[in-house]
Amino acid sequence: MSTTTSTEKKSYVLPIAMMFALFFMISFVTGLQNPMGVIVKNQFGASNFMSQLGNLANFIAYAFMGIPSGILLQRIGYKKTALLAVAVGFIGVGITFLSGTMGNFGIYLTGAFISGFSMCMLNAVVNPMLNTLGGGGNKGNQLIQFGGSINSIGATIVPVLVGYLIGDIAQANITDANPALFLAMGIFALAFIVLGLVKIPEPFVISKEKVAVKDKYSPWSFRHFVLGAIAIFIYVGVEVGIPNIANLFMTSAQTDGGLGINTTVAGSVVGTYWFLMLIGRLTGAALGAKISSKAMLTVVSLLGIILVLAAIFTPATNMVSMPVFQSDISFGIAQVPLSIMLLILCGLCTSIMWGGIFNLAVEGLGKYTSAASGIFMMMVCGGGILPAIQGAVADSTTYMTSFWVIVAGLAFLLYYALIGSRNVNTEIPVNTASESVPAEEPLA
Repeated sequence: MSTTTSTEKKSYVLPIAMMFALFFMISFVTGLQNPMGVIVKNQFGASNFMSQLGNLANFIAYAFMGIPSGILLQRIGYKKTALLAVAVGFIGVGITFLSGTMGNFGIYLTGAFISGFSMCMLNAVVNPMLNTLGGGGNKGNQLIQFGGSINSIGATIVPVLVGYLIGDIAQANITDANPALFLAMGIFALAFIVLGLVKIPEPFVISKEKVAVKDKYSPWSFRHFVLGAIAIFIYVGVEVGIPNIANLFMTSAQTDGGLGINTTVAGSVVGTYWFLMLIGRLTGAALGAKISSKAMLTVVSLLGIILVLAAIFTPATNMVSMPVFQSDISFGIAQVPLSIMLLILCGLCTSIMWGGIFNLAVEGLGKYTSAASGIFMMMVCGGGILPAIQGAVADSTTYMTSFWVIVAGLAFLLYYALIGSRNVNTEIPVNTASESVPAEEPLA
């Protein structure tokens, strides 16, 4: 055992660095759909609901690829799965680029959908891989938290960069985002080359045991896991819905119920949301060993509800000077409604929810943890479905009214933290002699 540990410490530095790089790409490509929603709304005259279809296509791919991604890991291993995911990501972003030159909304959705397949496969690789390279437990969780911080950096950069590139909202076109698309394709190409040269450990392909008797239990046999899977679905929708709809609200014309804020300023404001998620994840990584997941999820869910309710009932005429993360990688001041700032502050709350929900949902699952991870990846599709629902509500009512969807989601997360996360199925046997660490622990 000690030989294995020393080998990991000696040779796993580069694989860990590569997993961090892929974490960045997951958020960068996924985050493209936020400012793209603003672009397609103006280029194609789409409704708020239609503007979220690219985001929906990107996330709904998780529903199709969640479990197959886990199967790929077992059949072809981490390295080949990662290479395949990077190649698919390059193709997806390339199709998005073509949709701009051809001015075709359908091609844009196709590119977003294919990109979603890539992001799901990458998530399936990087999360369990970092957990394994850290040896599981607290160190594995710490690596995932730092990976999540790098994930937040990518998410912070995208809306700021594309918001700057859009310029005049009336003339917005997908081709405006070409520099960001070229950057994504370039990083994918580089990652493919480096990954091909790097040695990646394959801990779960080596020993595959055939089980003669089918297990009558599964992750679905545990009530707290079922509710946790629903919580993940809702959480990702809340995390994505807040900045997406806030961006639409800010950039839409006042005659359409929006605020008429410049796209560069709006992009900086949305980028600040993801920057606050970075701060929250770093804080979560520091406090994770001292505060329970239940306590953390309870506090941030309750605080999120308070912030969103305050935003809903605060008049848009109440302006405030808000520090924002700008395109030149510095901080500036933007004049925005107080309600917008309250929504952006929710980034501090959503930052640590994934880890908390995951830890609570897989508590006591033992040998079923690996299968649970594939299901979790499927439930990430909530990041596309809930914002689309919220966009539809905004179409039929107002932008701020649509945030009641967020309040309802946060209320469920609070219920899960306080009550739903309790394991009431402790009589189910979960231990096997061959398993020592959880196989997979994904992070959105």
